[in-house]
Amino acid sequence: MTQLLNYKVVSLSIGIFWAICMFFVGIMATFVNWGKPMVDMMASVYIGFEPTLTGSFIGAAWSFADGLVCGLLFTFIYNKVAKACH
Repeated sequence: MTQLLNYKVVSLSIGIFWAICMFFVGIMATFVNWGKPMVDMMASVYIGFEPTLTGSFIGAAWSFADGLVCGLLFTFIYNKVAKACH
């Protein structure tokens, strides 16, 4: 029997994890000036993401949406390959 992944669980897990990562980098860039090049690079993708408290929340929201979509795509591909290989 093929073990398939649950779309909701994987997508939410990746979305939440990526949002926490981007929020942490934004906060660190704001208060410690660590990770500013990463924030600047990601700001080219996540509009409004900047090394401020508000920008960190905006970056977290964008990255949650990005992680959610990537999680859906990953789960879709994994489940198709798992079915094909069984």
